[in-house]
Amino acid sequence: MLLHDHLDGSMRPATVVELAKEQGYTALPTEDVDELAKWFTRGADRRNLELYLETFAHTVGVTQTKEGLMRAAAESAEDMAADGIVYAEIRFAPEQHTEAGLTLDEVVDAVVEGFRIGSDGKPITIGTLLTAMRTAARSYEIAELTVRHRDNGVVGFDIAGAEAGYPPSRHLDAFQLIMRENSHITIHAGEAFGLPSIAEALNYCGAERLGHGVRIVADITVDRDGSATLGRLAAYVRDRRVPLEMCPTSNVNTGAAPSIAEHPIGLLRRLRFRVTVNTDNRLMSDVTLSDEFIKLVDAFGYNLGDIEWLTLNAMKSAFWPFEQRLRIINEQIKPGFAALRDANL
Repeated sequence: MLLHDHLDGSMRPATVVELAKEQGYTALPTEDVDELAKWFTRGADRRNLELYLETFAHTVGVTQTKEGLMRAAAESAEDMAADGIVYAEIRFAPEQHTEAGLTLDEVVDAVVEGFRIGSDGKPITIGTLLTAMRTAARSYEIAELTVRHRDNGVVGFDIAGAEAGYPPSRHLDAFQLIMRENSHITIHAGEAFGLPSIAEALNYCGAERLGHGVRIVADITVDRDGSATLGRLAAYVRDRRVPLEMCPTSNVNTGAAPSIAEHPIGLLRRLRFRVTVNTDNRLMSDVTLSDEFIKLVDAFGYNLGDIEWLTLNAMKSAFWPFEQRLRIINEQIKPGFAALRDANL
């Protein structure tokens, strides 16, 4: 169960190399698949969000055609299904894939079709999130695109990119359009910037979920005895059950958390915030959702019950229709965890 994963951050290294050769893209640092995989991870793990984002130039560079986008999406669906994920919301920024002449609508159609192909016959459901770049000025256009494709697998709207200096309120008209049309909003907030970004996302822009949101801990004071005092914003987030799309490995890569063991998810889980576990960028962070859970088990001693709690948090917070969410919970997630318990007896 995955709410926060970027299509252009989760491609297979071999596919990046093959698409580059097919399209005459010559900017890759190496055409050796193993070395390229290591290059992406080294490049992303520099404890800075802006540096982390630099590596995406190449995955975006080779997905400027319908065929490239469809392949990336289909393989993403296959990889997630192989990892046991039964529902995923995958996001990408359509405005970054029009350099070779594709229209925004053609870009979305290609990605949605790729997800359909990759998930066909597999026990996984995929919703698409359209992301606008907060450093650009096309957010209203992407919001309109989201509404146009809402009956074609697109479940919501997001903004992403460098956070500091680019508050979500700069895109207020886009968020208001989404709200007027009764669509859904998740916003990257509280990753590279602090409480003001989170407050704007919630109080001005209608965010239903927070992408990352790790810096909400700046509004929580923990005493020596372990007791916690929540500030007004943190209390609001917990009281309203605002889902936090936490991505532990990526948060360490970008410097939002010093290590997995010191990641805010430990405190926030203990305080019963609605935390969820996500991968963010499987290629750049060299991680799967299974890897993330294993790291949390090692760091915090989580058991199968904790993992089920985190998984149900995510499914409850999905933008997929309510009745279908219940079906996935009751027919896939709960039976799956029950089978795991039986296997351990």
